[in-house]
Amino acid sequence: MKNTILAIIFCTLGQIAFSQNYVPSIKNNTELSYVCKLHGQTRPLTLTTKMDKDTLVLNLETRGVKSSIVITQKALKNGNALSFNQGEYSNVLVLKPTETYFMISQSAYQDLVKNKKFVYNNTTYVLDEKEEKNSVVVDGKSVDAFHVKAQIDKTEMWIIKNSDFPLICKVTENPLGINFTLVKIVDK
Repeated sequence: MKNTILAIIFCTLGQIAFSQNYVPSIKNNTELSYVCKLHGQTRPLTLTTKMDKDTLVLNLETRGVKSSIVITQKALKNGNALSFNQGEYSNVLVLKPTETYFMISQSAYQDLVKNKKFVYNNTTYVLDEKEEKNSVVVDGKSVDAFHVKAQIDKTEMWIIKNSDFPLICKVTENPLGINFTLVKIVDK
């Protein structure tokens, strides 16, 4: 009888642990691998994080193009626009103080948590609370993410539930023709 009870408890705990979603931590030298669909083309894209107190640098590599995208501290905290630059125009690109790259700002994230919506690129994104649409799988693990929908078009985004680094892990139906999915996270 004891063994049966222990087996049931063990299975229950295992199921609870298995069903919890993963929230990846992003730190210095984290490598983020995406699959991007750009205007009908599919290409891999890798971003490697370089953090310091004033900026976040994302070293981008895609199909022979290497570039460094610099996000200012001001943009990380209060940005309100995504840059869709693909690294072709400069070896080092310093974004505007309002722009982020592959992530939303911390203030937009707080708006999402508090008000269930945020504004980015003059578009309001509203939280979709349907459970079946909230899951995203990265490297075989279910990631805890918010699912949001644009109010003026069909764009959908999944944003990792990480207030310090609200990374966008998936975009679909972007009218610019730039959609991407995070497929792997590696800490180096």
